Amino acid sequence: MTAIEEQIPALDPEEARRVRQERFERIGRWLLPLAIMILAIWLWDRICVWNDIPKYILPRPGVVLQTLHDDAGLLFSSLLVTLRITFLSLLLAVVGGVGLAVLFAQSKWVEMSFFPFAIVLQVTPIVAIFPLINIYVDNQTTKLLLCAWIVAFFPILSNTTLGLNSVDRNLRDMFKLNGATRWQQLRYLRLPAAMPYFLGGLKIAGGLSLIGAVVAGATGQSSGLASRIIEAGYRLNAPRLFAALILISLTGILIFLVLSLISHLILRRWHESALRQER
Repeated sequence: MTAIEEQIPALDPEEARRVRQERFERIGRWLLPLAIMILAIWLWDRICVWNDIPKYILPRPGVVLQTLHDDAGLLFSSLLVTLRITFLSLLLAVVGGVGLAVLFAQSKWVEMSFFPFAIVLQVTPIVAIFPLINIYVDNQTTKLLLCAWIVAFFPILSNTTLGLNSVDRNLRDMFKLNGATRWQQLRYLRLPAAMPYFLGGLKIAGGLSLIGAVVAGATGQSSGLASRIIEAGYRLNAPRLFAALILISLTGILIFLVLSLISHLILRRWHESALRQER
């Protein structure tokens, strides 16, 4: 045994078990979902073969992938239209939701007066609101943007308002005793405390903005992916329909992963939700 090896302490059984468990969890976090997905795709393919299902009813996975390749130009151009509406509506939801939440936090009277209107927008189905928007708004892009914004707006407003109002009362009193202004309390205490809540609402709003863009595109005249799905349904082109659905699903997953990464990078050094937990 070398001198270096003698200086390295051996892991006790409990520590070794913990290290092995962490290694298995890191591998399983990616391996298990991948294995389940592969199994689901294999079963999908086998069901089509065993029951001799025609492709206009349920296409095999290989047929869907081939259609995704053959119709890539059409589908991805429509995806760009949907993504443009999604991200613009999410940006407007962030600006409007955070701005209104700050206003609510500064005045309880404003919150009591206007928060019910935000709830009404949230609980009313967008398919019921769209006919009114279709009457009063002429521009097609504005129609889609407004519908997607309505869906994404409330989670950011609600979560940010909750975060701003959840500041520790003792810290708030300490700021007041030290003569902090309302702006200083907001900037140095309430906004940092609300950041985890806002980021949680942002992850929810990211998926909802995509849903709003797709639903609005399905109810109106659009060149987005929703129109491709409706067109494929009318023509019994199930492979293209499934290809468009897969694109929407993958886009939603990617949006969620990107927003989760942003949340982790912002919170990882100071908030309990992102700090590595000791076992």
